Amino acid sequence: MFAVIKTGGKQYKVAASDKITVMSLEGEAGAQITFTDVLALFDGEAHHVGAPRVAGASVTAEIVEQTRGPKVYAFKKRRRKNSKRKRGHRQDLTILRILDIVGADGKRASEAAEPSAAPEPEAAPAA
Repeated sequence: MFAVIKTGGKQYKVAASDKITVMSLEGEAGAQITFTDVLALFDGEAHHVGAPRVAGASVTAEIVEQTRGPKVYAFKKRRRKNSKRKRGHRQDLTILRILDIVGADGKRASEAAEPSAAPEPEAAPAA
C-alpha cells in the first residue's frame, strides 16, 4: 500500500518504512506527525483518489532528524560595470520515516499486506 501526501506545498509518494526529506516541520527527533492531507491511496487491488483529499485517510511519520540542505549560491554579475554580488542559502529540512498508512476504511497498511501461506518446497529426489 502506498499513498500520495501533501506537505510544504509539495507532493510525496510514500509507503510504510520509507524515509523522505521534506521542508522543515516543527518537532524534535523521535516525535510523531500525522498527515491528513492524503491526496491518493493505492492498495494492491483498490485505489482511492481524493477530491481534493481522501476522507478518513492519514499517514503517520516519525521525525528522524532536523537537518539542512546543501549550500546554494546565487551569483549576479553585471558585465563591464565592476559589479557583482554573491549570496548563499541553505534550506532547513526534516527527514521523516513513514510508520503507518491508514486507509479511508480504517484499514492499516500492515493489515493490508498479510503474509500468505507459501507452499513448502518439495524435497529433491535423491539421485
